[in-house]
This record gives sequence, C-alpha cells and structure tokens, in this order.
Amino acid sequence: MKQTKNEQDGMGTMDDQTFYLYDETEQTRTRFVSFVGKHHRFDLAIVRTDRFYGKSLVISLQNGRCAIVGQDDLEEEGYIAYAFDLSDEEAEELTEFLYLAI
Repeated sequence: MKQTKNEQDGMGTMDDQTFYLYDETEQTRTRFVSFVGKHHRFDLAIVRTDRFYGKSLVISLQNGRCAIVGQDDLEEEGYIAYAFDLSDEEAEELTEFLYLAI
C-alpha cells in the first residue's frame, strides 16, 4: 500500500473520502513577543511565511484568536479590534506595535 504524504510525514491518515485542497510544508520565521500596554498585556506569535502574499499570521497566545495582517490591514478601521476581540483602546496599542513589527 502506498503511503500518503501525511503518513510519510508522520501526521496520520485520512479516509478515502478526504479531498485535499493543499498539503504543503513550508519554512517559516516565528517571533514570540510579550508586551504590556496601558490597557492590556499582549502575548503574540507572529509568523512570517510566503503563503500570505507578504502578510503575517498574528496569533494571540492568550485567547487563540488569529488574523492575517499586513500594513494595509492596520489602516482598516476596526479590523484589529474585531480580529482579536479587543476594545478600541487595546486595539490601538496592538496596532501601534504591529506597525513596527510587521
């Protein structure tokens, strides 16, 4: 029996009904950063990859929420507050940090 890519990578098997849209492994750079603003503490993982057209995957390690964020997204009113479930003040702190980090 031929092994699937997942079996070869040790990631387990899927049944015959599974249809993969893609299954790729990629090198990434991940930055783990924690900082305290005036209104909130942030614990983040920022993943840089070629997959998101120059944008970064930003993950809140506190609540598990994540978003694909680029400089253009930081300009969009309410995007960071919605994506990370933050108040306007907390979102402003995170946005200011992300301008420098991504």
